[in-house]
Amino acid sequence: MAAQHVADRRDIDFVLFDQFHAESLTEHAMYADFNRKTFDMVISEARKFALKELLPTYATGDRQGVQFDRGTVTPPECFRRPFDLFCQGEWLALSEEPELGGQGLPFIISHAAGEYLIGTNFAFSSYAMLGHGAGKMIEHYGTEEQKKLFIKKLYSGTWTGTMLLTEPDAGSDVGALTTSARRNDDGTWSLYGTKAFITSGDHDLTENIIHPVLARIEGAPAGTKGISIFLVPKIWVNEDGSLGEPNDIVCTGIEEKMGLHGSATCSMALGSKGACRGLLLGEENKGMRIMFTMMNEARLGVGIQAFSHASAAYLLALEYARTRKQGRAIEEALDPTAPSVPIIDHPDVRRMLLEMKCCVDGMRSFAYYIALLMDHHRVSDAPDVQELSDDLVGLLTPVLKAYNGIKGYEVCIKAIQVFGGAGYLRDYTVEQIARDCKIASIYEGTDGIQAMDLLARKLGMKKGQVFMELLNRMNQTIEDAAGLAATQPLTDNASKAVNRLGDCAMAMGKTLLGGNLRTAFAHSLPFLEVMGDAVMAWMLLWRAATAARKLETGAPKKEIPYLNGQIKGAEFFFANLLPVTFGKMDALMALGDAAVTIEDKGFGG
Repeated sequence: MAAQHVADRRDIDFVLFDQFHAESLTEHAMYADFNRKTFDMVISEARKFALKELLPTYATGDRQGVQFDRGTVTPPECFRRPFDLFCQGEWLALSEEPELGGQGLPFIISHAAGEYLIGTNFAFSSYAMLGHGAGKMIEHYGTEEQKKLFIKKLYSGTWTGTMLLTEPDAGSDVGALTTSARRNDDGTWSLYGTKAFITSGDHDLTENIIHPVLARIEGAPAGTKGISIFLVPKIWVNEDGSLGEPNDIVCTGIEEKMGLHGSATCSMALGSKGACRGLLLGEENKGMRIMFTMMNEARLGVGIQAFSHASAAYLLALEYARTRKQGRAIEEALDPTAPSVPIIDHPDVRRMLLEMKCCVDGMRSFAYYIALLMDHHRVSDAPDVQELSDDLVGLLTPVLKAYNGIKGYEVCIKAIQVFGGAGYLRDYTVEQIARDCKIASIYEGTDGIQAMDLLARKLGMKKGQVFMELLNRMNQTIEDAAGLAATQPLTDNASKAVNRLGDCAMAMGKTLLGGNLRTAFAHSLPFLEVMGDAVMAWMLLWRAATAARKLETGAPKKEIPYLNGQIKGAEFFFANLLPVTFGKMDALMALGDAAVTIEDKGFGG
């Protein structure tokens, strides 16, 4: 897999600078030290580092896997040099404040660089990413002493972090956890319990690992209301920042997974010897609220992970289709003397490739748009703009996470189909990409959990005003596209999609408020999917209108095929895929209750 088969740099630049005008962020004081040249350099260096150091470890790390021996976890040997260079290059905290060890770059530029850093080898990058999330929680909720001890170490990658939520009998139902905490006389806490499915729970890439742990203080209320969060270092950190004795938190085993074989997924035991110490982060019984700072960042990261895998799979399939000769042109199918043609000449292969392209393009714009909203919050001095930006990020996060997870995996499977039998072999990378991508629909909350969050919490934010603002923004793009000859024919169906999405939201809300909870939640994921489809239509129309405007004003000759490709992609989506969405909307509006009224024995088995 070559670097050009990870992310399409031309498309990244189009989204950043043509669709979203990222360069205009430098007009604000927060980003005044940067310019287009700086942004280009950062992305180019990320690409270069990914090509030289990370890509060669992708297949090798998958084959070497993680080793576990008597409590010791050893990542693939090929990860060691790249990890040291990753930390030296300060790639982990590109968008954080310089005084905290970051580069202060816009979030949207950090996302673009992340396409290469994540897309080349997510199993590798997972060792560092959660440390950033742990640092962000401490930045928001930690004491001054905790910030001094941990943030720079975590943002630099000198130490890594984890996220200890799940237990063997408390997965999505976090409130059922049994890990307990008891106050010590010195202000620390003793923790006892077992955690499962912990990404990067133990390894020897760094000298220390900081574990944010959810636990219930003895005597605290049941359920999520009684959960607190603690910082539990693998090696105790003294008040002066030096390392003390090993803490009583150990790995008891690693999971053998379908994919991400180079990533250590651990079972962890706390206090098995009676000496696991931790520091309370924030207030008692506020652990879930604090943890969601990290969880939401992780969910956005998973959305990027999924479309980065999809992008790599699509570009590999595209290259294979251009070089693999098989069969004759359809017009010459019956002529045995006709020459073989590249399979990209076959209509069905072209259909698959264009469908994949639509998904990847739309997912990229979707992910970058959320990053742009985060930048709008950062550069604005207006509280209402900041609040609206945050609200839109909150509304769209479960959609990005679940929708990109679903569509990203579908693209990977379609890439295997383009390869045919070769794609099913380990000799070709698409097989591994598909295995690695599947987890995106499962961890950090399954698709169903994201859909429940969207329906129960996000859709009704500010009495539905945030959702209505989203529809308004979609309509603004439609109005703009209506003034361009190339995109005007698409606008009627675009308007229909926005209106129907509003109708579906209204129907879901009425069903929920009417007390028919089971039927409403049985349709929550279909609703999330049609909302994701509508966002794709929005993003692809926005892209097509941007491309059309560039063509009308005289684009360079070499750019014309790419820009025409944006318009053709939108045409394909609106003609071939959006009608399917309308059918799904019809089914959603019917609100059939068979799934919740069927008797358990009716399932058979």
